[in-house]
Amino acid sequence: MTQTEPTAGLPQAHLPQDLDSGHFALRLMTPDGPSVFALRQGAAFDMTPAFGTASAWLNSEDPIAAITARGVQAALDLPAALANAHHAARDPARPWLLAPIDLQVIKAAGVTYVRSMLERVIEERCRGDASQAEAIRAEVRGMIGDDLANLVPGSAEAARVKAALVAKGWWSQYLEVGIGPDAEIFTKGPVLSAVGTGAKVGVHPSSQWSNPEPEAVMVVNARGKIVGATLGNDVNLRDVEGRSALLLGRAKDNNAACALGPLVRLFDEGFTLEDVRQAELTLTITGRDGFALQDSGRIGAISRDPTEVVGQMIGAHHQYPDGAVLFLGTPFSPSKDRGAPGMGFTHHPGDVVRIATPRLGALENEVDRTDSCPPWSFGIGALMTNLAQRGVPA
Repeated sequence: MTQTEPTAGLPQAHLPQDLDSGHFALRLMTPDGPSVFALRQGAAFDMTPAFGTASAWLNSEDPIAAITARGVQAALDLPAALANAHHAARDPARPWLLAPIDLQVIKAAGVTYVRSMLERVIEERCRGDASQAEAIRAEVRGMIGDDLANLVPGSAEAARVKAALVAKGWWSQYLEVGIGPDAEIFTKGPVLSAVGTGAKVGVHPSSQWSNPEPEAVMVVNARGKIVGATLGNDVNLRDVEGRSALLLGRAKDNNAACALGPLVRLFDEGFTLEDVRQAELTLTITGRDGFALQDSGRIGAISRDPTEVVGQMIGAHHQYPDGAVLFLGTPFSPSKDRGAPGMGFTHHPGDVVRIATPRLGALENEVDRTDSCPPWSFGIGALMTNLAQRGVPA
């Protein structure tokens, strides 16, 4: 049975508040290699012997039914594995929690919320210079305000707003994907590159203006069905992307710059996509310098419904045979001044970032330079070799 009592230094809030009444997917690094586990109403099942990967299990016809039909009930000290996931205290001889996905493609949607869309416009007009952000933020809001929140992307009204902004010389590529017909969907990072809760997350040392992006993440099977949800941190280099949108890959895809976890919550009778829409994400940042920030935003404030964004990602035009995860976009970007007035927020090494919502738990990571985070060394080839050596399906 799963043990849910908190261990030393591990608040129960890291786990979903109703852990024992839902269905969850997780991955552990064990002495044998990566293993896939399910939680079904508090009981733990090892899914590795039947499926080998989280991708294969979640792509099966009925992942929840497969838990008892094909899983092997096992003892699992989840709080201990969660505590051992912390980079500073990890004992490699004991299991620790990994990012809960493996072969799924890691995709992300951008500027899907008005608050974050306006911040992207600000980045663009700043050309990556954070010192100009506050003045331009006021100018942008004075020009277009927050009334875009009720604007339906791709609608006739959105087209009229676009025409008015073009006439004023204020059209932006970020407004195009924010209120235009096509969502911005990009590949956040390579397969298997995501880190889990407790691991370090990386900021490239060339960046002087960076931030976390707290997001709900949809878990999608190869048939395009959303089967569950988790939490994600789409770490972003604001100055890099602000210089040019063509630098999106450099701003987004860096060592340890994608965090997912702690668990995937599978959709069932007690937890559905509507529960995700109604949930609120809370972001807490605590720095070694005494800096503290807390902000929150409702996932349902998204300008495009999650089903629409997923529909633009996968379908007849694009397939993902191993499934995919999709970051929905951030409801907000932190802008609280850190240092000189008007300079806004940027990460410092040692920042602890916590992204939480009660029914998905909490994803917590410490920020460091990308070249100081553990290098990514366990890729697809290593996983396939390991599974073959263990005699489990790949």
